[in-house]
Amino acid sequence: MNTLSTQELISKIEEINATLIDIRPIAAYNGWTLQNEKRGGHIPGAKSIPFQWTQYMDWVEVLEEKNITEEHPIVIYGYSAEDSSEMAKKLRKLGFQDVSVYNDFIAEWTTNSKLPLDRLPKYKHLVYPEWVRQLIGGDSPPLYDNNRFVVCHSHYDHIDDYYKGHIPGAIPLDTNSLESTETWNRRSPEELKETLQNLGIRHDTTVVIYGRFSSPVYDEERFPGKSAGHLGALRCAAIMLYAGVEDIRILNGGITSWESEGYELSTEQLEPTPIDDFGATIPTHPKYMIDTPEAKQLLKSNKGELVSIRSWEEFIGNRSGYHYIEQKGRIPDAVFGNCGSDAYHMENYRNFDHTMREYHEVEVAWSEGGITPDKHIAFYCGTGWRGSEAFWNAWLMDWPRISVYDGGWFEWCNDPENPIATGVPEEQVLNRIR
Repeated sequence: MNTLSTQELISKIEEINATLIDIRPIAAYNGWTLQNEKRGGHIPGAKSIPFQWTQYMDWVEVLEEKNITEEHPIVIYGYSAEDSSEMAKKLRKLGFQDVSVYNDFIAEWTTNSKLPLDRLPKYKHLVYPEWVRQLIGGDSPPLYDNNRFVVCHSHYDHIDDYYKGHIPGAIPLDTNSLESTETWNRRSPEELKETLQNLGIRHDTTVVIYGRFSSPVYDEERFPGKSAGHLGALRCAAIMLYAGVEDIRILNGGITSWESEGYELSTEQLEPTPIDDFGATIPTHPKYMIDTPEAKQLLKSNKGELVSIRSWEEFIGNRSGYHYIEQKGRIPDAVFGNCGSDAYHMENYRNFDHTMREYHEVEVAWSEGGITPDKHIAFYCGTGWRGSEAFWNAWLMDWPRISVYDGGWFEWCNDPENPIATGVPEEQVLNRIR
């Protein structure tokens, strides 16, 4: 086994263009210090392939998705020398010849402030199961200094999803309480205030939100959204942020990540404790949601982009994507932000365990399509769920000017005055995230 020193690693990165693989949990890669290391984050340029993924049969596909090939030397690092050694063995069995390990990441790299580390800028808002377990257990998890929190189990008009099992202490949150069931846009400020107060949420409450993903099948289900609870959770989180909830924590991977850790679920049916005052004006952050007039202005601007977080089949007009939307097509001049296969999946923004995809990969893919942080970027989809998830990717990366076009395709296509495009665009850089 070829074990590199810190200086040898630096030389290998600079001279041979080695591929670094960080096999720690995703939370550590994003910035959390899970082993009391001096500094959090990952070595710049490293790819995230948690060692725990190797227990899944299809983990090998991740190598191809991340463009990890035998053409470049591989260097593996993590928390455990044993895990790094095991990962190296697995790669060699797959045909990788030049594989080394670096075992001084904690002892030397994180303790030397002259050695760079990258991290997701707002990583503290993307939490992991143990963080939530500590919170609900009465402990004080890292980067939490509040004394008021609410854990929300999101569902779309499907309370049985909550009843069959939720994180202990969580209350049910129906997406319909934050969205209008007629327009699927955010509800009015007065309605949002009532909903949040009924949930016991003030502007300064820490809200932990998650949902369940059950792989909905569009052609077999009348209401596929009822099986896409975690996607709905991110929609709720975006509306809450718009309203003024300042400390929202998303459980990365939703309830799947909780169950994967072996933590127990509860079937206790809890009711929220309402409060009398949200404590801030709603919306506190109006910039996070735009409507059709602003979307049209953005389409005319050379300083912004309207980004379609829809599937390719929706984008070119082969299908509407929804049982309740007949019109097919796209908003002319919108940029393609490719969600994945259909309206209820976000494969191109998630790992196979439903955690958020490595943020560098999303940013690179967006850049190839002209989606860059120097512009005002507004994400949209059919009715706001997928657009909200893309919004959260950008928000966690601390992009300065981002919004959700709330009306999306549903509102746009219902106005006969609005133009519609179909077919493959002839002159456009298509951002097709792989």
